[in-house]
Amino acid sequence: MRKELNFDLTPLNTFRMKVRCACFIEYDSEEELTSLDFESLPKPLKHIGGGSNLLFTGDFPGTILHSRIRHVKYVDLGLDEVPVIAGSGVVWDKLVEELCGHGLWGAENLSLIPGEVGAAAVQNIGAYGVEFKDIVTGVVCYDLKERRKCKFTAAECAYGYRESMFKEFPGRYIITSVLLRLSRKPRPRLSYKGLEGVDASSPAAVREAVIKIRRSKLPDPEELGSAGSFFKNPVISAMDFAKVIDAAQGEAVPHFLLEGGFVKVPAAWLIDQCGFKGEKEGGAQVYEKQPLVIVNGSGEASPADVLELERRIIASVHERFGITLHPEVEHII
Repeated sequence: MRKELNFDLTPLNTFRMKVRCACFIEYDSEEELTSLDFESLPKPLKHIGGGSNLLFTGDFPGTILHSRIRHVKYVDLGLDEVPVIAGSGVVWDKLVEELCGHGLWGAENLSLIPGEVGAAAVQNIGAYGVEFKDIVTGVVCYDLKERRKCKFTAAECAYGYRESMFKEFPGRYIITSVLLRLSRKPRPRLSYKGLEGVDASSPAAVREAVIKIRRSKLPDPEELGSAGSFFKNPVISAMDFAKVIDAAQGEAVPHFLLEGGFVKVPAAWLIDQCGFKGEKEGGAQVYEKQPLVIVNGSGEASPADVLELERRIIASVHERFGITLHPEVEHII
């Protein structure tokens, strides 16, 4: 176990915000986690994964916890369905690469998403028509309130678009491992725009196509600090969508029809229509190739720069289209 005080969090958030925490603890097993004297630690407590979906708005006064539980176990019973147990500290894309290498279908569309397995379960990550909820069957946690190990089925996790039960009880549950369900049978999902007609001879081939698309649109966090997609794609009523069409003044509005008559509109399109592609605020900038992403363009952007650019984008989109964008990136105050 690793414990450090006044710890520099810059390398542990992909935005590369220069912030610190009062205490940092990294554990290698469930036993180390449960052995901690939580009452004695600086408060509040916050568990992070790879820091790829976070914006620290300043120095954190409490304790940051991080998992290094990195086992991957296959339950191979010779069936088409293959259960896989992965520790919360496993790097998500490394896991997807391994699964595809074994010829297992289900996770390939989620390739190159940064972060770790535990955070993927909290966030319900998704891309190209697939979400984490589509391949998970169970989640194992440590309940900080009741000080005990607990398990939840996928249904109990109440997954929705970038939502889960874990977000309803922030800070209560620390995920230690997940149970995934993969398939030996080919199950390519290629209906999402950009994937039509790609090589689907293997999950590795689909993974390669997904990676190519993502790299053409999104910055490499190793080279340019960001937290990926900054805003959620708004889901609106048919009536509100009609207002968006009117405000578009003849521009075709990309959209996806959902159950119940709701419509999902790409936040990137709304932001682009408001002229924010490449827009700067201090050291922060809207990524020139993908307006859904805010980057640490100068490498020296402050949290205040990002927050002000976020505010301006939300205000502009609301003024023109009547839609209030909500951040997908979690703000850590």
